[in-house]
Amino acid sequence: MSTHPTPLDGPAGSIVVENLTKRFGDFTAVDDVSFSVNAGEVFGWLGPNGAGKTTTIRMLLGLLKPTSGRSYVLGLNSATQTKAMHAQVGYMSQQFTLYNDLTAAENVHFYGMVYGLSGNELRKRQDEIIQLAGLEGRGHELTQTLSGGWKQRLALGCAIVHRPRVVFLDEPTAGVDPISRREFWTLIYSMAQTGVTVLVTTHYMDEAELCQRIGFISQGRLVALDSPGRLKETQMRGRVLEISTADPDRAMRILKAAQQSGRLPLDEVALYGAQIHAVVPDAPQAGVLNKETVGRLLTAEGLRVSSLEWIAPTLEDVFISSVSAPAAG
Repeated sequence: MSTHPTPLDGPAGSIVVENLTKRFGDFTAVDDVSFSVNAGEVFGWLGPNGAGKTTTIRMLLGLLKPTSGRSYVLGLNSATQTKAMHAQVGYMSQQFTLYNDLTAAENVHFYGMVYGLSGNELRKRQDEIIQLAGLEGRGHELTQTLSGGWKQRLALGCAIVHRPRVVFLDEPTAGVDPISRREFWTLIYSMAQTGVTVLVTTHYMDEAELCQRIGFISQGRLVALDSPGRLKETQMRGRVLEISTADPDRAMRILKAAQQSGRLPLDEVALYGAQIHAVVPDAPQAGVLNKETVGRLLTAEGLRVSSLEWIAPTLEDVFISSVSAPAAG
């Protein structure tokens, strides 16, 4: 009987994480994290800088050994069956990893050879990736001459040249314009529709809304996990008051000062475009804080307030609320 690992060796699910922990000396980068991702799912992995997102991905890829816990990708143990797993996994890192002094087609050819493609299979796949990247007729151009959006699509194409069943994307659209980001996400969903599992990190909340489920990680701990809609329904601590004023910057300073002094028991005050979102705790320390109280404070400072409305929380509101919550235990 063959002893080669198969996808049936580990637990069910394209990605399964069980009590994963990674320590660097006294610092715990990932702290007892558990979750799973289904086949064909687009899963968002969100957190502030330094929260443990990339460390988690590196353990899932077998690039870092966990201090404790286990992870499986396609049923293969990430730490002990790494080579077999890599044949079925694609990875696009935060840093641009293509060779600028090669043409677009040469980059695809190189990565195809790295993944073991050759002959007619490689030539066919090269043409498919150039088309996927929107570079038909431009495969001969040096990669360094391409725009940011084209480079990102080409990098994605090189990461999936071997038709992986699971793809890890670590902030793939950082620094790319909104139109190119939307086009990139069209490619992500095209992959998912063919059964490819995608785990993606992003700092853009409009992108996070496109994920089927999201995990929030903060200080190495998983603090929330659900669909974007359910997270907005269940994870928000407090109510969100949206404030519109002619001078939002000055209003922000006034509200922040009142928050810090304890005059207004607000959990969070943040600028959202031209509006301010003030998160009012469910049980304020000093009685019931209503919107009239906030309005009177700003008016007393000479500000004209055009509107004060309780609104449903945005995903960004929920994200800030979740990652700023006191750590359990």
